Amino acid sequence: MVTKASPHSSRQRPRFRLVLAAGTAASALAMTGAIVPQAQAQPQERALAPSQTQARAAAAKDDKGGKKVLTVAVSQSVDSLSPFLASRLISTSVHRLAYDYLTNYDAKDGRTIPGLATKWEASPDKLTWTFTIRDDSTWSDGKQATAEDAAWTFNKMMSDENAATANGSFTANFKKVTAPDARTLVIELKQPQATMTALDVPIVPRHVWEKVGDFSKFNNDKQFPIVGNGPFVITDFKVDQYVKLKPNKDFWRGAPKFDELVFKYYKDGDAAVAALQKGEVSFVQGLTPAQAAALKNAKNIAVNDAPGRRFFALATNPGARSKDGKKFGSGHKALLDPAVRKALFHATDRKTIVEKVYQGHAVEGEGYIPPRFAGYFWKPEAGQRTDYDPAKAARLLDEAGYKKNGSGKRVGKDGKALNFRILCHATDPNDKAIGKYLQEWWGELGVGLKVECLDNVSDPWLAGDYDLAFDGWSVNPDPDFVLSIHTCAALPATPKDTGATDNFICDKQYDELYAKQAAEYDPAKRADLVKQMESRLYDTGYMNVLAYPNAVEAYRTDQIKSITTMPEAAGNIYGQDGYWSWWSAEPVAADGSSSDSGSSTGVVIGIGAAVVLAAALGFFVAMRRRSTAEDRE
Repeated sequence: MVTKASPHSSRQRPRFRLVLAAGTAASALAMTGAIVPQAQAQPQERALAPSQTQARAAAAKDDKGGKKVLTVAVSQSVDSLSPFLASRLISTSVHRLAYDYLTNYDAKDGRTIPGLATKWEASPDKLTWTFTIRDDSTWSDGKQATAEDAAWTFNKMMSDENAATANGSFTANFKKVTAPDARTLVIELKQPQATMTALDVPIVPRHVWEKVGDFSKFNNDKQFPIVGNGPFVITDFKVDQYVKLKPNKDFWRGAPKFDELVFKYYKDGDAAVAALQKGEVSFVQGLTPAQAAALKNAKNIAVNDAPGRRFFALATNPGARSKDGKKFGSGHKALLDPAVRKALFHATDRKTIVEKVYQGHAVEGEGYIPPRFAGYFWKPEAGQRTDYDPAKAARLLDEAGYKKNGSGKRVGKDGKALNFRILCHATDPNDKAIGKYLQEWWGELGVGLKVECLDNVSDPWLAGDYDLAFDGWSVNPDPDFVLSIHTCAALPATPKDTGATDNFICDKQYDELYAKQAAEYDPAKRADLVKQMESRLYDTGYMNVLAYPNAVEAYRTDQIKSITTMPEAAGNIYGQDGYWSWWSAEPVAADGSSSDSGSSTGVVIGIGAAVVLAAALGFFVAMRRRSTAEDRE
């Protein structure tokens, strides 16, 4: 839900700074088991660059009478409208809009705040959690949302492995879930669980979902509108085209201000930017440096360039396998040798990638968690770092038995040339650009590389049919989910099944640390364990985090009057840990009037604000998940 950009999360898999934003805060009361009162205050809206120009008719209105439509151009297609299956950022973002979660995250600083639950309390031993469910949440078909809906959702995930596909890590430690009455949800645990105020699981209506048969095949995309209790209701969906939503007029926090929200899929980023310039869409995310520069001074367009919540990595196939011990896929066996993996990483220049590909709109990669989450951010020690060192890379390959032949090609003892494949997202220009650099750098090393750019990288990825891949996830304030996808428990049950694993990594030492951090309530101790996990993941050499890309996005100020960023200072709009951006978005009036004054030209949000935020917030630890993990979320 990390958050969820993986092949699975795609750009969210990603799916991009020069200055760090502060880590997000967890509720200290929740962590000690104290009761948290219901918070009714709405997050402040922050206008990035309001406009006083005439509103465009193309996207802000329809052709028949002034309906205000907010159209968001996205570069990722929906994998499923089932909250039990979805992993891509676009899908999990839609689910955040359509369903309430037990808790939410404050837009200002990421601390835990009430959602469907108004308060929660833990027993002294932290093994029993009692949530009070609000009495003012109704499903969009008019029925009351109750604790029984939440209990059924969790119990289904506990009893049906297919229903646990997307978010099963949250319930794996649950012993029993009951609803003694309509307002009370009780969760009993096998052992303490630090993510209990960060259960990023959409709560679904039991009276609708209990009719579903096979959860592995049900994509929830045949009957509309889809029953939910979030700020929006899903009204229509076309594969690889769009998702349409309307405001939920009965949403307990208040209805959104636009008459319709549309996520429109664009395979080509330049086409999406052109649509923004014409006023055919209201918002575009995932801008390249060239696109951002072109829009920076465009009339009626604001550019938001803020520290992102994603990492972008180079992943190697460690040998795809399932829980039953069976190996599958066609990963190159040479990559099972740590020396070969390390050699490739030493021949990869991260600084050049940040400077030439991202053109400064990113920070060089180090540990697994982006620096935006200051409390969990880790960087390798000087002697541990895998820096760009082509000479060392060559030496490692020589020692591993891969010598250069007369043609300058690395060959193994079997006489075969060392050639690899890398999965590339066809819709992502950064993948393609970095692929070319890798071909050059590794070519000088004597290693061949075929860049396989596909519209759908999920199928070969899940089948283990790759050698390397461009990987990326959106990280949530609580990193548990993006940590869980590298555990042995995340592997598929059999080669025919789909697991929650990102890259088939299974390491006993890593798993032991994961179990310890999951049960640790002390923020400082838990953060230390998470950093130890990052260190272990770094040392195994299966992944090389290349960069932490900025969130570079733009919107039309003659259509959107104001919108909330997260965090409020120097934060992102798309792919938030919550529904704040689209719920808060306010349309420009038909006459173009605005209560705020400001330039109609694009404004790049000052990254310096992140420094102020970091100084003000300091170190806090938040409890929650994902690409989601593009969180995949």
